[in-house]
Amino acid sequence: QQGMPVAPVVANLGPLEALTLNPNPDEVEEVFTLPLAHLLREENQGYTHFRTASGYGYTLPVFLNGPHKVWGLTAIVTELTLELLVPGRY
Repeated sequence: QQGMPVAPVVANLGPLEALTLNPNPDEVEEVFTLPLAHLLREENQGYTHFRTASGYGYTLPVFLNGPHKVWGLTAIVTELTLELLVPGRY
């Protein structure tokens, strides 16, 4: 749905092994994590190019080589977060 507000939250939740997550199955199929070091490796970063029927083109980030490809809004928010957390390294 376009125009839906999104509020990303960055938090230190402690050791991930100690967490018990209960995602809404209507919204989340699977939860997985990627270490910051993985996201910062160039071989795990890429871009996907799109072109609409009208000829408008755009490029979006994608993160590769994890348990799943991270793309779409999740990749956009991840990229913006990396730019804030590690400026100059991403």
